[in-house]
Amino acid sequence: MRVTKIILIFLFSLTGFIATAQTARLKGIILDKNNQPVVNVNVSTSGNGTQTNNNGFFEINIPANQKVVVVFTHVSLKKATVTVTLKPNEDQELNLVMSDEAEQMGEVVVTANNKKRIQGIVTIEPSVIRKIPGANAGVENILKSLPGVNSNNELSTQYAVRGGNYDENLVYVNEIEVYRPFLIRSGQQEGLSFTNTDLVQNIDFSAGGFQAKFGDKLSSVLDITYRKPTKFGAVAEASFLGASVAFDAISKDNKWSAITGLRYRNNSLLVNSQETQTNFTPTFADIQTNVNFNASTKWQWSFLGNISQNKYNYQPLTRQTNFGTIDNPIALLVFYEGQEKDKYNTYFGAIKSTFVASENATYKFIASAYHTQEQEYFDILAEYRLGEVDSNIGSQTFGDVSYTKGIGSQINHARNDLDALIVNTELKGFHNWKQNQIEWGMKYTRESIRDRVVEWEVIDSAGFSINPPRVILPKNDQPYNSYTGPLVPYQNVRATNFNTINRFSGYAQWSRKGYLGTSEVWYNAGIRMHQWQVDGENTIGESQITVSPRAQIAIKPLWEKDMVFRLSGGLYHQPPFYRELRDADGVVQPDVKAQQSIHFVLSNDYSFTMWNRPFKMVSELYYKSLTDVNTYTLDNVRIRYAASNIAKAYAQGFDFRLNGEFVPGTESWFSFGYLKTEENSDNKGYIARPTDQRLKFGLLFQDFMPNIPSVKLYLNLVYNTGLPGGSPSYADPYLYQNRLRDYRRVDVGFSKVLIDEKSASTKIGWLKNFKELAIGIEIFNLFDNQNAITNTWVRDVYSKNQYGIPNYLTTRVFSVKLNARL
Repeated sequence: MRVTKIILIFLFSLTGFIATAQTARLKGIILDKNNQPVVNVNVSTSGNGTQTNNNGFFEINIPANQKVVVVFTHVSLKKATVTVTLKPNEDQELNLVMSDEAEQMGEVVVTANNKKRIQGIVTIEPSVIRKIPGANAGVENILKSLPGVNSNNELSTQYAVRGGNYDENLVYVNEIEVYRPFLIRSGQQEGLSFTNTDLVQNIDFSAGGFQAKFGDKLSSVLDITYRKPTKFGAVAEASFLGASVAFDAISKDNKWSAITGLRYRNNSLLVNSQETQTNFTPTFADIQTNVNFNASTKWQWSFLGNISQNKYNYQPLTRQTNFGTIDNPIALLVFYEGQEKDKYNTYFGAIKSTFVASENATYKFIASAYHTQEQEYFDILAEYRLGEVDSNIGSQTFGDVSYTKGIGSQINHARNDLDALIVNTELKGFHNWKQNQIEWGMKYTRESIRDRVVEWEVIDSAGFSINPPRVILPKNDQPYNSYTGPLVPYQNVRATNFNTINRFSGYAQWSRKGYLGTSEVWYNAGIRMHQWQVDGENTIGESQITVSPRAQIAIKPLWEKDMVFRLSGGLYHQPPFYRELRDADGVVQPDVKAQQSIHFVLSNDYSFTMWNRPFKMVSELYYKSLTDVNTYTLDNVRIRYAASNIAKAYAQGFDFRLNGEFVPGTESWFSFGYLKTEENSDNKGYIARPTDQRLKFGLLFQDFMPNIPSVKLYLNLVYNTGLPGGSPSYADPYLYQNRLRDYRRVDVGFSKVLIDEKSASTKIGWLKNFKELAIGIEIFNLFDNQNAITNTWVRDVYSKNQYGIPNYLTTRVFSVKLNARL
């Protein structure tokens, strides 16, 4: 539709040719005296005008390098007039409190103090998340299109950032840390992400070098804020993958407000597109609510609650995977017996109280509890044939196995149970002193975990049991000589753990804006402390403590071009969570140290206009030096740690993102990332880490038909080079290095808007109740690429060779989606 424009803007960005215009953009939120968003405020200048939306948000373009009078009017509030002066291409936030008693007038020279831009935080519009197609649509689906964020599994909501793993990312909702289940081993088991996109108002993401106020993880921060309703409303969505509905409610006196969402998801459409034929009956459902109470103008309370139930009943039947070459095609035929029954029930509740003591002092108290009950039960017998495929096109048996090279079977058994309760209490303070901002916080966490692991695997090849590779047993050269040694499972893990972890943490940070000559400069420096101790039935770990200083500095030169240069970094620690304490045998090692990483991030943020529309180009160089590394293996999305600190590692790379209005009124972006990460375990030398994904390309594009603007297109494209992996689980990575094939995926969605806010007033009958109504079709994996997540290893009994058969993910799938808003 506008492919030529995409190519042009990419070439322009590479050559450094940028067109500029003498305009700027002013945006913000209008509040009343009760700090509630005000809808339908008229915002106007001499040559332009707009209105605030349901969240009180406005955005308006104004001339640069001159005083501009901005007038704010509302039917029930007094007029407010603000005079602003912005620089060319400046994107500035202005939040205003309107009064119902007296008119307001003033002159403000607004300069570049956009906190998120200065902190290196990426902001994502919630509307983009709800529109962009994906097998697992939501916040994580959009994150995977950003540079430095990698995932090779569309069924999973988990992601790795700049060489880290899935356990190294912080996630906050309304400043409250949230968690994910422990026992998940494959993407199709996950179900629903915690974040309900129907409730979201704001999404911020940082891929590294973040401030001390954020917690103790090594890789990234995802900070989500749920919206506060201003009037009654409802949204609903339904598709072949599930359904969701959300309600906004507010009391007559505006003191109480609540937003509640219900979701249901069924992955059968996607799972049934895989090569394994199954009886698959999943049930993923949750209910989530956010209640707010304004006790007074100084005191506010809120409650965030979530109940989630994920049931995964899986009965594999048959599978055929063709591989090999054109000259030598090979097929793996598998016949299954048995089933898997998994269940993950989670309960989460949090209370937050905000007290505004004065204009310069605010305090927050947060208390939360997270309870998860998980079970993973399965008994599955797989009997396989490995053989040559009839490649004669004229043959009646074309495509069938004509000659069997190997036969065998394996039994997988598990009875895993986990019960975890995590309780947090936290106190925060925010102070303004002259031109300084000071923040501090103290937090106590108690983690109580009960865990039983019982899982084993037996492999039989041509009637002969295969011994485990890491256990010393008598020589087994069957069928030539009889085997007299013991029969031992190929893998056998049995452990029972009852552990309690007590944690105390805190932080303090300082921020200030100043000048260096004619350049504006922002400073931030802070420090974190974390102390913890692991207790168990039979062991007590040592008390450990970490101290993590962090700093940021950003400079905006007084140039015609709107550029910000930023240097950030510091010392980052990740004290071990329960999963990191459990070794390959399922036993908890209480004295595992915190992994340590030194971050250096150098970035440039360039805002400009082209085609009279706003664009932004962000580029970042980063380097991370890691010590006390807890090595791990990655199988699908299951992470197994060594529970030791005998390695060191590094990660280095470059991220680039160009975003803007390629099409008027819509945001699209192109991203590119280069990464190299290696580890040195026990001084054996450096090898690639499991998340060493060298190259990443992402494209998120929105468009509409010029003559029929109600017909819209949404495109989500990701290309990632292959991850290290696919090796047998027992293989020594120093002796055997393998990479999975590249991950290539395109999801596309087409939508027809039947009703929008402009046309809603012209509708009659039952349609007049809708503010928005749209129907669309989504095509997942448009080009039907075969992406592999792991390999299954089978033996040829005659040659004793082992073959790695790829386990493919989903194929092309079609879905229909309906969206409505009341």
